[in-house]
Amino acid sequence: MTAGLVVMAYGTPSSPDAVASYYTHIRRGRPPTDEQLADLQARYEAIGGVSPLAARTQDQAQAIATGLESLAHGGWRVALGNKHAPPFVEDAVTELLTADQPLDRIVGLVLAPHYSRGSVAEYHARAAAAAGDVPYVGIDSWSDEPAWVDAQAARVRAALAELPDATRVLFTAHSLPERILADDPYPGQLESSADAIAAVAGVTDWGLAWQSAGRTPEPWRGPDILDVLRELAGTDRVDGVLVCPQGFVSDHLEVLYDLDVQAAELAGSLGLAFARTASINDEPAVMNALAHKVAAA
Repeated sequence: MTAGLVVMAYGTPSSPDAVASYYTHIRRGRPPTDEQLADLQARYEAIGGVSPLAARTQDQAQAIATGLESLAHGGWRVALGNKHAPPFVEDAVTELLTADQPLDRIVGLVLAPHYSRGSVAEYHARAAAAAGDVPYVGIDSWSDEPAWVDAQAARVRAALAELPDATRVLFTAHSLPERILADDPYPGQLESSADAIAAVAGVTDWGLAWQSAGRTPEPWRGPDILDVLRELAGTDRVDGVLVCPQGFVSDHLEVLYDLDVQAAELAGSLGLAFARTASINDEPAVMNALAHKVAAA
């Protein structure tokens, strides 16, 4: 028998013309206002028109598939599905199920290291429902994976070498609504992984910040990275800020615009040196570690 792996990612518009349908899907079928749509389109235009996320996740899925093949020749089928853009999670599971050889199980891996009921759990619920009678095993988190911690720490050290001595490291992740985070493991996992990365990197001056909160009236978890930059600029103890976006594993809009454009411009206006760590993308050591994690499942 053969096992199946569904690799899951957030998804991104395939072209500027797909931004409206993508945004509507994120909003659970409610079309955005003209102002909201124009704002999102402008953000994509600022990073070149489209996000590289689709290509990055394809590379990640392929790297994991290669790792699995080295562990068990012919023992795995791998498909990639997205939460908000084609091919969707359900499309990927269907692809796995309609191949000639039946599956004895499907493993689900989300390309996000930290677990939250408002994010990773939703991916697994959709994949499990699509799997039907085939047993489904979801990997909830991998934020304590040593290869990932080491890779992030190496990126922190490399970036700090180009910044002033008085630089504070900020570990960021995507904000979620406070109602979702009540009794949710997400904040605790973020703090634990930041602490682990900082320890390996030899960093003592660090903190947590949040980014990319949704445009809804309900409260979202903070402090927001932009507010933290303003607060740090009002002190005399830091000359620079390094952001390690630990909640993301690929170059995409929340990194290339929210950090590289918006946060960088604000930091510059405040007189702070600014940089962010390089994204994990398809870092071989990390992808190989994920392949081993999938095989163990």
